Amino acid sequence: MDTNELSDSQESDRGKKSPDLIWNILTILVFVSILCIISVFFFIFVNPHSGINPFPPPTLNTTVAPPTVTVTPRFTLIPSWTPTNAMVEITDTPEPINSPAITNTPSEGVAVMEVTLIPPPGGFSFVPRQGSPSEIDGASFHPDAGCNWSGVAGQATSLNGESVQGLFVQLGGAMPGGDPVNNLAMTGLAPQYGAGGFEITLADKVFASSSDLWIQLLDQQNLPLSDRVYFNTFDDCQKNLIIIYFDQVK
Repeated sequence: MDTNELSDSQESDRGKKSPDLIWNILTILVFVSILCIISVFFFIFVNPHSGINPFPPPTLNTTVAPPTVTVTPRFTLIPSWTPTNAMVEITDTPEPINSPAITNTPSEGVAVMEVTLIPPPGGFSFVPRQGSPSEIDGASFHPDAGCNWSGVAGQATSLNGESVQGLFVQLGGAMPGGDPVNNLAMTGLAPQYGAGGFEITLADKVFASSSDLWIQLLDQQNLPLSDRVYFNTFDDCQKNLIIIYFDQVK
């Protein structure tokens, strides 16, 4: 190959490299431009109020606060269901009623306080059913207890003869020996005596007493719905369950 042919070949190679270099530079510029555009869009997305955003969103009025939600309770719960001997204040003077008297003599050193029960105007809503209290063998309801259990049970019935649930049944008085008693049950919790049934255990044995114990129906405000019904207990395994039914009269 002579000198002229070599010179022409070199010039041809330089001519081919020049367009390739231009296209490489243009590709790099386009790539850098795309990165810059993506970066600008990202910063605008993160902070729409940035100064590089040509169309910033409107500024909210900072003085307007969203309304707050106030929760209003629908029900007011009674703080405590512990019954107390509530006295009902009335304006009319009620007629005197016959209150059962405790016939046993309390042991020495035990103070007995007489509490006068004032009925509501018009009398009580529930009265003991005729034949109540009565005593039966508790083996029908506690077959395995035998003589190692005694209690009082029954139920409450409305004017139309339906069982009444949700009434308090208070047991009060004193056990033999003078120990005070203050237990509470609710009608409907002992369905074996009826839909409005209740049951209160007296002791883990049979014992005899005479009008030392009583039960009374109360409403959910601890106001009396019945008079106190005094009953006897017996030292007899065949009479260890006292049954008392209450009937609504008004």
